[in-house]
Amino acid sequence: MEKKKLLLLLFCSLLLYAFTKRQPTTLWMMGDSTMAIKDADKYPETGWGVPFATLFKPSVRVRNMAKNGRSTRSFIDEGRWQEIYNQLKSSDYLFIQFGHNDEKVNKPKVGTDIATFKANLSMFVEKAREKGAEPVLLTSIARRNFEQGVLVDTHKGYPAATREVADSLQVPLIDLTEKTNRLLTKLGEWKSEKLFLHLKPGHKNYPEGVVDNTHLNKEGAMAVAKLAVEGIKELKLSLVKEFK
Repeated sequence: MEKKKLLLLLFCSLLLYAFTKRQPTTLWMMGDSTMAIKDADKYPETGWGVPFATLFKPSVRVRNMAKNGRSTRSFIDEGRWQEIYNQLKSSDYLFIQFGHNDEKVNKPKVGTDIATFKANLSMFVEKAREKGAEPVLLTSIARRNFEQGVLVDTHKGYPAATREVADSLQVPLIDLTEKTNRLLTKLGEWKSEKLFLHLKPGHKNYPEGVVDNTHLNKEGAMAVAKLAVEGIKELKLSLVKEFK
């Protein structure tokens, strides 16, 4: 009888272990349009979070909650942060990338000053850690803003503020501002155009054409996704072993 109980206990333990092993890691993404999933009528505009999600094995489930036009402020005010927070659990990752819209201080329901921006990032980090999740901060991707052949920053002090929060709270940081600065500078003013949403008139979604040096196309999104992967490897996060 005791032997049967032991065998049953062993079987249940193995079953529980197998079930636990099958549970994927959830990687949450929160940010703005440069990261977000797009509606079909916006194609070929592509957020870098879209190809990024395809680079992982099935053991990682990516939940891209980024939305166009959002800042740390509007993400909180609209309840989007609360939605993520309610579902966060131990062993999850939370990738946080804001700044593109926080810098728009002329928009009272969107823009934030630097102090508020840092306070919001700090709150995201601290609340995620309370849940046992692993927050990772990312700086904004660079805009394609060349002046006389030289790439000029448009993000004011927001990437620096993100770095300061990462430093003060000892949060892993992927500096996409710096990485995309290097990429665009290497490509140069005209070759870098291929990464952004530039279309001649006649496209079904953009009949009048478009020249957008903020938002990425499919090629640009993949290029930035690979820079994020590079950052993960540099940080030696546990996600490294989950790439295809």
